[in-house]
Amino acid sequence: MAATSSSWLVGSYTIKANRKNPNVKSHKFYFTLPNRPGQARASSAQPDRKVPRQKRRVVVTGIGITTPLGHDHDTFYDNLLQGISGISKIENFDCSQLPSKIGGEIKSFSADGWVSSKLAKRADKYMLYLLTAGKKALADGGITDEVHKELNKTRCGIVIGSSFGGLRIFQEWLTTMMTPSKMPNPFSIPLSANNMGSAILAIDLGWMGPNYVVNAACATSNTCILSAAGHIFEGQTDMMLCGGSDAGLHPILLGGLASCRILSKGQNCDPTKASRPWDTDRDGVVVGDGAGVLLLEEFEHAKRRGANIYAEFLGGSFVTDPYHMTQPHPDGDGMVLCMERALADAGVANEDVNYINAHAPSTKIGDLREFRALIRCFNNNPELRVNSSKSMTGHMLAATGAVEAIATIKAIQTGWIHPNINLDNPDKEMDKNLLVGPEKERLDIKVAMSNSFAFGGHNSSILFAPIK
Repeated sequence: MAATSSSWLVGSYTIKANRKNPNVKSHKFYFTLPNRPGQARASSAQPDRKVPRQKRRVVVTGIGITTPLGHDHDTFYDNLLQGISGISKIENFDCSQLPSKIGGEIKSFSADGWVSSKLAKRADKYMLYLLTAGKKALADGGITDEVHKELNKTRCGIVIGSSFGGLRIFQEWLTTMMTPSKMPNPFSIPLSANNMGSAILAIDLGWMGPNYVVNAACATSNTCILSAAGHIFEGQTDMMLCGGSDAGLHPILLGGLASCRILSKGQNCDPTKASRPWDTDRDGVVVGDGAGVLLLEEFEHAKRRGANIYAEFLGGSFVTDPYHMTQPHPDGDGMVLCMERALADAGVANEDVNYINAHAPSTKIGDLREFRALIRCFNNNPELRVNSSKSMTGHMLAATGAVEAIATIKAIQTGWIHPNINLDNPDKEMDKNLLVGPEKERLDIKVAMSNSFAFGGHNSSILFAPIK
């Protein structure tokens, strides 16, 4: 059976893009795998149709994070609420020849206790961030060793993406290849591939459900979250780890972005002032490193095991803006379509959304066009509050959507939304009444949206709400 533009093919299941379609047919998928010591043989797997698909719900039960602002979600969000910037001068390599010498660099990080010492010596930082955040999400979700043993591993999956994978390892491999007397490291290719972090996490956990990555540039995390939730909505899995990871503070990537003229370079002497979404003096992106991982779970499954539930995942959308390789449509057509489809998928009216964590990368064009799209979609809703986490984290590439989803979930949990720092002189085309100011604000969130709009026209919007 071939996949079409309106369906995904996973094993022998046909999964329609609109989960509310009542005419979906289910297909059994039978497979046999050789036994491993301590593992049971899997003989069959099929969607759980005991609960009608339109009534199945997806919730967030665990969070794992690695960022310049902290390596646990409480510290991370406390720093956001205080308006603390994670942007600093780059110290890990010589960037004297680059026009931008700043970034969201992770200064203190340890994978001890989360990753084996052997792998920690071999792996790229993106993989270490991913593995650590993924296992922290499980721990945060109450998946102890005892609980993990009882999970049906054929119904647990992983979709954690990366835009650039192991840049450092790939560069080392290229350097070795140009030196005739040296033999390349046999692990270079697998450990530089952007699918391998998700794969190794599944191998470590023994999870046998869906495991793949999506690379949609800056929209990678959101697309991974949507894909992972789809498996739960369709009854194929009980829980999914999803999100993104990147370690983009590397000369190859920064040099390439500098040639595209999108990096901030006017605040090298005062890095914390560099990322300034919607401000008149914004001059470009500040790259950050990190990872964010969510543990998504089917609601009834989470209730049965007594899990703590942070928020409900309502749905979302990913669409294409075919206007330009690196620029959104001047009127934000692709962004508007994305947000409207996300609202329709979630069954939410636009007036019900009162908080948006915007993409807002601190570029002249991107910030303005997203704001125009917000006005078109939400009609100057007086209750709407909008902020951008990138003012403090920088742009974390594939990780940015998951990290900002975590900020969105923490806003729901705490009732506080973080400030927009460096918004000293709002762009005249922006309605500053919608934008959160320099201090945190109290907000009883009804429905929250998190946007990620990427190079290539990869647009994605996802929605969360308090659990009811």
